[in-house]
Amino acid sequence: MLNKKITELLNSQINKEFYSSFLYLDMSNYYYDSSLNGFGNWFAIQTQEEYAHAMLFLQYLQNNGEKVILEAIDKPDKVYANFKDPLVAAFEHELFVSKSINEIYAAAYDLKDFKTMQFLDWFVKEQGEEEKNVDELIKRFELFGTDVRGLYMLDNELASRTFTAPSLVL
Repeated sequence: MLNKKITELLNSQINKEFYSSFLYLDMSNYYYDSSLNGFGNWFAIQTQEEYAHAMLFLQYLQNNGEKVILEAIDKPDKVYANFKDPLVAAFEHELFVSKSINEIYAAAYDLKDFKTMQFLDWFVKEQGEEEKNVDELIKRFELFGTDVRGLYMLDNELASRTFTAPSLVL
């Protein structure tokens, strides 16, 4: 059994991860609609990753005998003026998710819930990677994305990204 506060925070995180998946699917569609299929693919992979993260949180609660409470997922409401906007929005969103996971970690630390802290260690590391990946993509877009040929090459490169499900032992 987990502390009630930790259970509430983890349930909230499940919803945030599902929303992240939904948000990235919306970004993926934006790029596919613009015929930037590589960017669309990159965000489609992000969609899968965020869904997998939600399922890991869900499984952790189930494995600890806690009730999973699913909430409604908000509709993404972002409007993009250019191809860089979704990248910036994704970076800001990753910072938001990192903050949320850090808050759960801090609560677990305060409660000396070492099992949850250990579970969250992977997510803390993963969020660092997520922030770095989007930040690098923004920088690469700034370097090459304003040139048609550069954008074409970057888009082709992003098309090769594939999904690998996380293997986290719960």
